[in-house]
Amino acid sequence: MLSPVDSLAPEWLVVPDDPNDLAAAVWPASASRGADGALEIAGVSATALAQTFGTPVLVLDEEEVRVRARAFRAAFDAAAADHGTTAQVYYAGKAFLCTAVARWVIEEGLRIDVCTGGELEVALAAGVAADRIGFHGNNKSVPELERAVEVGVGTIVVDSEIEIERLAAIVARTGARQCVLVRVISGVHAETHDFLATAHEDQKFGFPLVDAAAAVARIREIDGLEFAGLHCHIGSQIFGVAGFRESASRVLELLEALRETGPVPQLNLGGGFGIAYTRVDDPTPIETLAGEIVAAVAEGCAARGIEMPALSFEPGRAIVGTAGVTLYEVGTIKDVQLGSGAVRRYLSVDGGMSDNARPALYGAQFSARLASRLGIGEARLSRVVGKHCETGDIVVEHEYLPADAAPGDLLAVPATGAYCASLASNYNHVPRPPIVAVRDGRAQVIVRGETIADVLGRDVGIVPASDPVVR
Repeated sequence: MLSPVDSLAPEWLVVPDDPNDLAAAVWPASASRGADGALEIAGVSATALAQTFGTPVLVLDEEEVRVRARAFRAAFDAAAADHGTTAQVYYAGKAFLCTAVARWVIEEGLRIDVCTGGELEVALAAGVAADRIGFHGNNKSVPELERAVEVGVGTIVVDSEIEIERLAAIVARTGARQCVLVRVISGVHAETHDFLATAHEDQKFGFPLVDAAAAVARIREIDGLEFAGLHCHIGSQIFGVAGFRESASRVLELLEALRETGPVPQLNLGGGFGIAYTRVDDPTPIETLAGEIVAAVAEGCAARGIEMPALSFEPGRAIVGTAGVTLYEVGTIKDVQLGSGAVRRYLSVDGGMSDNARPALYGAQFSARLASRLGIGEARLSRVVGKHCETGDIVVEHEYLPADAAPGDLLAVPATGAYCASLASNYNHVPRPPIVAVRDGRAQVIVRGETIADVLGRDVGIVPASDPVVR
């Protein structure tokens, strides 16, 4: 029999009928329990993964990434065709980028969006054609812009007057031609964490709508720069389409005005589509997102009597997030008596904020399940914490786990494919974990895990035993 809802549990947290179940929306479609009760992902058991690669380990379901990439492409292609235009889907590499993932999404017909020189080099190393790459960023350096122009990236999303002048100097010096979009701030306040909202006025990205026309006029007078259209991104981890509809409406007013003085062939509405991190999250289906957002643009264009632009979108988390599952080993368990009389159960694992900074940064909520076996007994409210020297080092703030969870158990945290490895650090000199792709019962390292030697190797005061001491 399950215990009553603990007084420490938030209202949204549901007591599961079975603390071993795997909520479908949160886990990869291939996640299941094997005959021994262990978690399996794409036919590979969590126990085998931990034995082979150690813990923590980030497991990435390749087929989940591919299926979701195909679904986005198909949904936006169909929606655009319904309204007489075309759509391009860029994978937002900031969610997580390595050469393997870059190849997967390109093979599924997507393009890639990068926002630093490092991400650009990863995409190029993966063999991605430069004209299938879009380059973002609010502070692109001159060397980054020079490299982007040199290799011929498809579009550069300009973010400031300074960047326009940097590009003007580069194309004048090299004789290159470069296609650019102008990022604008629509003023729509997305319903998400403040740090994830990127279209309100007081933030670092883009041009306010009132300043965008002047930026476009300047670009149009520069030989070598081709103004291709507008870009707007309202935030991340957004459910529903209301914010996208309102943002599109405001940007279309600008697009209409700009067409009086020249073509505006493209409109990029960014990404930010949310996923389920807990069983109560209800993300909008991909087909609904595509259909309603494209329809909103079509309605706005019809109302203004203007031609539909070509559209672009940039999902990242929604493609890779649910594909990732992080495996940890439970180290210690502690029951802490609180002044209220309630007892908080802490499960400490061998990772933490160095491999998943999102709870500390945003108060993000995650789920967890025992991965090496089926638990026995009632569901017990628990908090999963890391090994770092911070009280805010929380991996899963609230979760019901089997009462018999014990040191040595494997614990799985789903929906860690996005913004976990990308934000990983060596805090407390902890090595970053390996990333392992699974598919059809096979596992392969796609990003090598660090060793202590890797972490210490940057400290010039540590001399390898084989190196002479220079005085």
